[in-house]
Amino acid sequence: MNTPAVENAEPAVERATEPSRTFGVEEEFLVVGPESGAPSGRAPAVLAGAADLDPQHGFHPELLTSQAEAATGVCTSSAQLGGQLRSARERMSRAAHAEGLALISSGTPPFPGEPGAISPGARFHRIAETYRAVVTDYQACGCHVHVGVPDREQAVAVINHLHPWLPSLLAMSANSPFHLGADTGYASWRLVQQTRFPGSGIPPRFRSAAEHDEHVARLVECGVLVDEAMSFWLARPSAHLPTVELRVADAATTVGESLLQAVVTRALVRTAQRELDAGREAPEIDPRLEQAAVWTAARHGLDGPGIDLVARRRVRSAELVHRMIRWAATELEENRELATVRKLVAGLLHCGTGARRQRAAAARGDRALLAAIRVEREVR
Repeated sequence: MNTPAVENAEPAVERATEPSRTFGVEEEFLVVGPESGAPSGRAPAVLAGAADLDPQHGFHPELLTSQAEAATGVCTSSAQLGGQLRSARERMSRAAHAEGLALISSGTPPFPGEPGAISPGARFHRIAETYRAVVTDYQACGCHVHVGVPDREQAVAVINHLHPWLPSLLAMSANSPFHLGADTGYASWRLVQQTRFPGSGIPPRFRSAAEHDEHVARLVECGVLVDEAMSFWLARPSAHLPTVELRVADAATTVGESLLQAVVTRALVRTAQRELDAGREAPEIDPRLEQAAVWTAARHGLDGPGIDLVARRRVRSAELVHRMIRWAATELEENRELATVRKLVAGLLHCGTGARRQRAAAARGDRALLAAIRVEREVR
């Protein structure tokens, strides 16, 4: 099946001295049985094997022992980032194979099976105790993008400008139509699962980093967040890095789709900085409409309507993605990425998001679906 890829993407211009030119990605995967696709609680063994193969790369546990994360380093070009993404996937796939397991990239587990146990660690167990049944089967996997910024003050201001585009980034990445053997009817069931947590969705509009931090601290004080690093917003200043962190995208089937999400996100952040430099404030948007737009993107992906948050009306989701690319076009062109991004978006619209491709594969049977989302399919 044809899928979008960026194997021949033009490298971005290297400008390591500018924080907003730096970016990185955290990818979350599911560890499953190689024939059944059922979630396996043996991710710790896979993580240990991947670390042995590549001690320099960042491999981390997730909340449940059926999940594993690979984090790139700080990159300055799409070529560098793509290389690190491919390398991490290859090592994790090899480590899974060595354990008699497989690695899949899907926002939720498509096949039935028991979820893994809570991963070891005091913080994971505090999370489990706080949220109870919400997390017992929360095997949601995302593609998180970090973009460097000079400081937290600018991070908060940038995020205000990103509000209109977060639903489009979700629609473009939708890759979780199935959950434990059932077709949910949604393009991104992962996002729906995430809304069960307090403080999910598009963040409030904050006037300063201090106001943001005070709001998060109040949620912690009220007992609905475990700590200051726990917010579930789709975009936030990173709690431990000098970055804007976008947690909007589902886990991507291919390296190409992860890279597309990262390249577009970096361009959006940089464009927001240009707006701030020009003295242009972010538009005021009704939070209830933002919630509706996120739900609509999760429901339909790119195969249906979206909501224009500025004009306050329904439009085609695909049209909103095109507007997003136009808004960031100057920055994409400056990085020699605009033509590639336009080509990749056209490929997504033609071949379908991961959600549409999962359903097409599932129509041919479980084996076809498992083959379509196995990570080793791309890297071997």
